[in-house]
Amino acid sequence: MSGPERLPRLLAGTGERRAIGYDDHLALHGELPLERRRRRRAEPRLVEELELAGLRGRGGGGFPTASKLRAVARARRGPVVVVNATEGEPASRKDRVLCELAPHLILDGAELVTRALDADCALVCVCESAPEGAVALSDAIEERRRLDGSCTRTALRTIPHGYLAGQESALVAHLNGGPALPTFTPPMVFEQGVGRRPTFLSNAETFAHVALIARHGARWFRELGTTEQPGSALVTLSGAVARPGVYEIAYGAELSSLVAAAGGATEPVRAALFGGYAGAWIDGSQLNRAALADEHLAAHGASLGAGVVLLLGEESCPVAEVTRIARWLAGQSARQCGPCLHGLDALAEAFGRIAEGGGEGGDLDRVRRLCSLVRRRGACSHPDGAARFALSAAEVFAEELADHARYGRCPDCDRHPHLPLGGARQDVARERVSLS
Repeated sequence: MSGPERLPRLLAGTGERRAIGYDDHLALHGELPLERRRRRRAEPRLVEELELAGLRGRGGGGFPTASKLRAVARARRGPVVVVNATEGEPASRKDRVLCELAPHLILDGAELVTRALDADCALVCVCESAPEGAVALSDAIEERRRLDGSCTRTALRTIPHGYLAGQESALVAHLNGGPALPTFTPPMVFEQGVGRRPTFLSNAETFAHVALIARHGARWFRELGTTEQPGSALVTLSGAVARPGVYEIAYGAELSSLVAAAGGATEPVRAALFGGYAGAWIDGSQLNRAALADEHLAAHGASLGAGVVLLLGEESCPVAEVTRIARWLAGQSARQCGPCLHGLDALAEAFGRIAEGGGEGGDLDRVRRLCSLVRRRGACSHPDGAARFALSAAEVFAEELADHARYGRCPDCDRHPHLPLGGARQDVARERVSLS
């Protein structure tokens, strides 16, 4: 494996663009460390290393992994481990790439957490729209059972495609036999999850980091990244860039270094979307010194979230793009609460009127007002994310929105959209970005 100051880590050995077999995986990363097993108590050494490493969930929420592990360990009933590789965010492909190319690293993390908690089982969940990842994980599970008898408590589960299906309460609801829709909390998943048992549920990339930290330690993990966000992360870069794909970066790396590694921008960049469709836009004039860490992006109201960076070129119409996504987000509503059922539809309608030039003069103010009304009032986080996306668009693209409201559609409205809505496979990037 590369030295501690270098990348790749998660994507080490994946240059052939095919799943790494178990023997090659062990030759690359080494055996898993042996740990004592304590009934219904997390292994102290693993928890301590994860806490020292500062590992946070890579699914977008950023919850400290060690704290979640402790919470599940305190429960009285036998816990369940769930690997969330469903990835409903259309602008993200990182978990699919990890499942397809490095499935054993994910399974290592699941094995470590299952052993540490002495959990009843580990469920690895993939979306039905990602068959390649499901096949790679299934083959890896069978390979491990055959070669060393591990993964005996690990099972693969296929989850229906949907933007909200990967939200943790929706995922648990589906595993419990219900629809893949968010449920009201409390109780929290770590208290009552799958089968009403305490459930340790985290993103696939998070489990892969657990596997590396267990082998190399917290100090090694912190050789990269920032104080607040140590380590590396997988980022899906798309839009107006020569080689879109999944890249591994050190937290704190400059956006310009990532774009350069991807062959550069294909046209001047009007703005960049960080964090996906629950994220926020940053104006292109402010991107020159943008760093890929939440502590830097927070000043712009943005974060990396689930590791999404999308460059919108000046040849695209931002009003058409944003309106299309606003309508899509409204269509993804669980239809379970007022902010989702009515608020997101109203947001999409307001953007639609602006885009067509037939709206009232106050539609842009209406967008801002609706965003304030739906935030922090939904049954799940979907209205919050949609409002964040819409409000940042209203600020960054205020001039274009005003022009459309007055004059209607522009010539760029009919261009092929850059913002994806799922289905298209992106190339896996080989470049290794480690600049800070």
